[in-house]
Amino acid sequence: MDTLAYSLRGLIRQYRKILAASMLVAVALGTACSEDPSGGSSAIHVVQANGNIGPVIARFIDRAIDNASEKQAEAVVIQLDTPGGLSTSMDDIVQDVLTADLPVVVYVYPPGGRAASAGTLITLAGHIAVMAPGTSIGAATPVSASGDDIGDTLEDKAINDASARFRDIAEQRGRNGDWAEKSVRESASIGAAEAVELGVVDLVAPNMATLLQDIDGRQVELHNGVLATLETAGAPSVEVKLNFGERLLEIISDPNITFLLISLGSVALFFELANPGTIFPGVFGVIALFLGFFGLSVIPFDWAGIGLILAAFALFFLELAVTSGGILAVGGVVALILGGILLTSGNPEGFEVSRWLVFGLSSVMGAFSLLLLRGHMRARRLGPAVGTETMVGQRAVTSSNMDPKGYVLFEGEYWIAESDEPVKSGTEVVITKVEGLRLRVSKAKE
Repeated sequence: MDTLAYSLRGLIRQYRKILAASMLVAVALGTACSEDPSGGSSAIHVVQANGNIGPVIARFIDRAIDNASEKQAEAVVIQLDTPGGLSTSMDDIVQDVLTADLPVVVYVYPPGGRAASAGTLITLAGHIAVMAPGTSIGAATPVSASGDDIGDTLEDKAINDASARFRDIAEQRGRNGDWAEKSVRESASIGAAEAVELGVVDLVAPNMATLLQDIDGRQVELHNGVLATLETAGAPSVEVKLNFGERLLEIISDPNITFLLISLGSVALFFELANPGTIFPGVFGVIALFLGFFGLSVIPFDWAGIGLILAAFALFFLELAVTSGGILAVGGVVALILGGILLTSGNPEGFEVSRWLVFGLSSVMGAFSLLLLRGHMRARRLGPAVGTETMVGQRAVTSSNMDPKGYVLFEGEYWIAESDEPVKSGTEVVITKVEGLRLRVSKAKE
């Protein structure tokens, strides 16, 4: 416990530098997230939404629509290519599109791309829905986090809710509500030409230039009842890109990266506790935890997972301070495995921590803790390496008769010594205790 108290005092001495580093990270992220694209009024703002629909994409689209509205852009075109994603992020995007103050065109692009699952509802929500040749839309049946059917009552409830919503939004935009419901109940999926024929989307366009030419002059109704006439032919287009903060968030919001940041940050902080004054581990630990929790701010997670992960590294640290013979280390491994599994449990595929990473990191940390424990145990068995304590157990020779006091010769030096029994001069004795400059000895056994 004395070691722990000393470590805490050492960490407190460094808190100002650690806090300063955290403030710098926060300021840098805040500045990086404030970037806005250029572009004047009457321009077309083009937003690329590729990959899984997640919180970062939702934030990106929300920012793009708000910025386009502020700059009085002619329209926003969302180039969509997705296999689906989180329903919560889909809801955010659909709400942004439905309440936009300017026309939003959803363009399933490039050829070979798709608007599956969550992408289907986003496409249906657009004021104008367009598909490139060779693209597909549909397969929107709700699935579990593992990608399997939900099953039984939960499946019926989820499907009924989703199908009603898909139908309602499709009919609100004047599109085929029957097919929208079919895409949920039967996982129906169709190509671009059939989608136009069935009234699911408005038209097929092979590229952006053709799209802007074809929708020129179309009239759409915005959420406030205002009718907007598109003037897109020959209009300049502005590509809206992820800013630095969003790109960073896209990286660290990967559940595997987030899990590693929190784990490594915890290791670094506990190392700082064990070795106060090293500074770098503490600074790195705080920054890693800061980024890890920043990543968790945009993906669904379970607080029980966070608690177990932090508890795991606390157990690893206590193993070195208390030495339980490996019990605390084993507990840390179990806590880390459970924490990694629970952290993102219930999320769709692509938003969960890899089981291989969880078990791999837990095994490495457990083996490392046990290796350190073995070193500690070996060091304790070796006894002291310097100081007068090293004399205990060593042999000396009496240089005078002892009854009970006298002199002994040890490594070329004469010491005052005391024995519990009379000992003749020239007898070999064993040092049993060191009391300042006086030795206590006993007659050595043959």
